[in-house]
Amino acid sequence: MNTAYLCLGGNIGDREAFLAEARQRIGERAGSVKQVSPVYETEAWGVSGQQAYLNCCISVETALAPEALLRVLLEIETGLGRTRDPWKTYEPRTIDIDVLLYNTLVMAQEHLVLPHPRLHLRKFVLIPLSEIAGAYLHPVLNKTIFNLLRECQDTSSVTLYQNT
Repeated sequence: MNTAYLCLGGNIGDREAFLAEARQRIGERAGSVKQVSPVYETEAWGVSGQQAYLNCCISVETALAPEALLRVLLEIETGLGRTRDPWKTYEPRTIDIDVLLYNTLVMAQEHLVLPHPRLHLRKFVLIPLSEIAGAYLHPVLNKTIFNLLRECQDTSSVTLYQNT
């Protein structure tokens, strides 16, 4: 079995429900969800004028190869109403599921780069990931997730989400 760390997020519609449904579908189709971080509310990264996101990270024990895992995750996104505009990088979305880490695998393919190439630049990823994998050693940067968070230059707002 393999361990994959994923980041889930969305800023359209019932954000909590989309996160919960994505976690459930991942557990049904991709493998066993082993850990779930707290949910954080985060400002949109890389753009302005969008509604805040809800984000969390999960670990999944999976028998799927990285490419097969990505295919399943993209199908789950589509099933939850995610549409992709090839001309826009950071468009609003119901759900986004990124593969952050897969064991200690380092790979670069057209549609999948592992570890995720911007993982270390984003507090909205590092904060929830540190909750479930803080001691994990990044296989390229050779630093723990805790250390990457400590060194992160991202100044965007990331706050623990309080369900109202």
